[in-house]
Amino acid sequence: MADNRINLKCPACGKQMTKLYMQEAGVNIDICLDGCGGIYFDNRELEKFDESHEKIDEIMAAIEGKHFEPAEDKEVRICPACEAPMAKMGAANGTVQIDVCHSCGGKFLDNSELQTIRETATKSDSKAEMLLEIMYEENMRDVVQVQSKKSIAREKRIGFFRDLATKYFT
Repeated sequence: MADNRINLKCPACGKQMTKLYMQEAGVNIDICLDGCGGIYFDNRELEKFDESHEKIDEIMAAIEGKHFEPAEDKEVRICPACEAPMAKMGAANGTVQIDVCHSCGGKFLDNSELQTIRETATKSDSKAEMLLEIMYEENMRDVVQVQSKKSIAREKRIGFFRDLATKYFT
């Protein structure tokens, strides 16, 4: 779905959301600056901001110094873009529950859930990097052992032929 152009009402608190242009990603996101601090992402927009290396400077500047009222999340939320019911989906290894629209693909995150997702992704990336490093070291140890065995076998073959040549040709 393309970036929505309509003014959206927050699915959590019902207040008017503000369009915030994210320059590096080239998209508008909708953020509830006058209510609960929730953020609505059109289809496939969240993927541009959910990792720690992706820039969210505009979001951080917009929410800096603001106090947001917590939103009730017990009721089914309605997608502000297509008005379909949204479903809860676990994110950040189950530490947060985001609202997802299965009709248009939009996602709504309550205040601070984006930061939690990004922090969890960073921790997961660190664990993955550690695991890859361990696997690499184990693999290299095996490679060195195999090369060492090949070198020993090669030296034995060379010695055998040297002895053979010495015995029969000298």
